[in-house]
Amino acid sequence: MKDYDTGHGELGASVVLIFPLLLAYEIGVLFTGHVNGADVVTRALYFTLGSRALYLLLHAVLAAVFLLWIRKEKRFDSLRLDVFAPVVLESLIYALTLGAVITLFLSKVIGMSIIGLADRSGGIVSALGAGVHEELVFRLGLLAGMVTFLRGGGTDRRIAVALAFVFSAPLFALAHHAGAHGEPFTMHAFMFRTLAGFTFGAIFWFRSLAHAVYAHALYDLVVAFT
Repeated sequence: MKDYDTGHGELGASVVLIFPLLLAYEIGVLFTGHVNGADVVTRALYFTLGSRALYLLLHAVLAAVFLLWIRKEKRFDSLRLDVFAPVVLESLIYALTLGAVITLFLSKVIGMSIIGLADRSGGIVSALGAGVHEELVFRLGLLAGMVTFLRGGGTDRRIAVALAFVFSAPLFALAHHAGAHGEPFTMHAFMFRTLAGFTFGAIFWFRSLAHAVYAHALYDLVVAFT
């Protein structure tokens, strides 16, 4: 993973910070039934295990392995309040301003108006799932993966980053309209989510994966409860 280009953030520290959020989502899914659209892993895992007890046992084991890993790697400092709190507070600022800024841009620059990006039906668990899984898939997987692939082929890093942003943001938007549970396509929703994809991508690239995950989850929580 040393050559995997994830921008300015330190990936190991981000993994430590987002694991509790991921665990809360994975357990919450059992009690609400709301599985994030980008999360094919949880569906497949539950189907394979076929039992709540086995599902919970597996996540208990994963949590124990996680604690052993951060102990071995001496990463407990990443969970200190003076490290964790600034990440969450900064992400909350992004979450509280993202919708208003994008809506203003669409209205004043493009001539569109739109409300909201999040799915209001799933509440807290859906928001956690969107924050974790969509950022893992579209920012850590797609955006960073494309940058790494292009750089490996000799593309200049700045060009690789620009292409990755241009490619990943619309795919992030289109994914919300795909499949049996996808929303009906509208240009307003597509443009809003494309700009949101660029924004979360910038947070991921210039801050860290943890900032992007918490900003996304908090944004969806704000929308779901307002």
